[in-house]
Amino acid sequence: MRLTIAGLQHPGHPGDVDANLAVVAEAAREARARGADLLVTPEMFVTGYNIGDRVAELARRPLVPEVAKVAAEAGVAIVAGLPERLEDGTVANTALLVDETGAELARYRKTHLFSALDQTLFVAGTGLPAPVTYRGVRLALLICYDVEFPETVRAAALAGAHVVVVPTAQMEPFAFVAETLIPVRAWENQVYVAYVNRSGEEGDLRYVGRSSIAAPSGVVLDALAPSTPTGLVVATVDTDVVERAQRDNPYLADLRPELYQARRPS
Repeated sequence: MRLTIAGLQHPGHPGDVDANLAVVAEAAREARARGADLLVTPEMFVTGYNIGDRVAELARRPLVPEVAKVAAEAGVAIVAGLPERLEDGTVANTALLVDETGAELARYRKTHLFSALDQTLFVAGTGLPAPVTYRGVRLALLICYDVEFPETVRAAALAGAHVVVVPTAQMEPFAFVAETLIPVRAWENQVYVAYVNRSGEEGDLRYVGRSSIAAPSGVVLDALAPSTPTGLVVATVDTDVVERAQRDNPYLADLRPELYQARRPS
């Protein structure tokens, strides 16, 4: 099975949900015109990320149905980064997946919170979800810092994911993550990785851009330069390529996890 994915690189409009949804709607229409089945936004794109306490206030809005409406009107599935207000009043940093009719397929709450930037605003997710099948392709969701832990992508691959989708808000001085680590994650697990980052500035953060989609071979299929403030990365993923790569490079089959259980340093 094949699925064409588009990733939106954009600085967004911090704190302006309506403006950000308009950007997503325009990108969704362009993505569909370019043959994409799925559009991915950066991390926390619907509200803005580095906007302090405004995140919690904006999370009171019905953001999920608003994103679902955009997807249904454009006829494109969307993975959107947004804050999710939980029943106890806390807020999670969430990636939402809706299909082209607006039906919700998955929510993933960021499990690895990056520094005080995340830890003062969000509660951590409690587990990695099983991959979700969309049009015959199994998608796993991670968010930004999550992908920097090799265990998360390995868990997705072992669970049968063909593609790991990563809404991101990666900032300076960590451009090497986008440039070097993402193709390695794809190669070492023989999966596609769609890494979709912000550009521009937000508060005291300067985002590094460099959105990309990497193949199981580690080859970058499409990428945007840091000097490109807005645009789409577009690539087609193929489940046959994943299956062939995992046969030819049997890292997953040859694992001996009993030898290297993760332990925290004492």
